[in-house]
Amino acid sequence: MSELSQEDIQKMQQFESMKKNLIRRLLTKDAIERLGRIKIVKSELAEQLELYLIQLYQSGEIKEMIDDKQLKELLNLITTKKEFKIKR
Repeated sequence: MSELSQEDIQKMQQFESMKKNLIRRLLTKDAIERLGRIKIVKSELAEQLELYLIQLYQSGEIKEMIDDKQLKELLNLITTKKEFKIKR
């Protein structure tokens, strides 16, 4: 496994900074607090949710700030496990 170059590290830091600023613009204060609590408990889930929010923003599906209730709905959408049965 190769080490990351200084340029790669800088690009990752820029992306994280851009993501953080965008999330602040998209979410209400309560929703930001909920996302922070999710990060503490399940950082991978929080990362997935942040990327999903960015995708929604880039596709133009976010028209207004997302409140706590809407964030919970998105979280439920992401975490809903799909059940499937294998028939033999």
